[in-house]
Amino acid sequence: MYAAKGDRLVVHGRVVGQHDHVVEIVEVLGHDGAPPYRVRAEDGHESIMSPGTDAQVVHREASETE
Repeated sequence: MYAAKGDRLVVHGRVVGQHDHVVEIVEVLGHDGAPPYRVRAEDGHESIMSPGTDAQVVHREASETE
């Protein structure tokens, strides 16, 4: 998994009815874009995440064109 500052991290819901959790990557703490990441949720809460296989990085360039 590779990410950069400004990318979005989407953690997909695991059960029916559970929504995806989308956060912004504000700092990459791993080497060469690898996890862990400092992330910020829409409500402003910040935390450190090491995403699993249920997560997807949406790179800034791709999200800006949508």
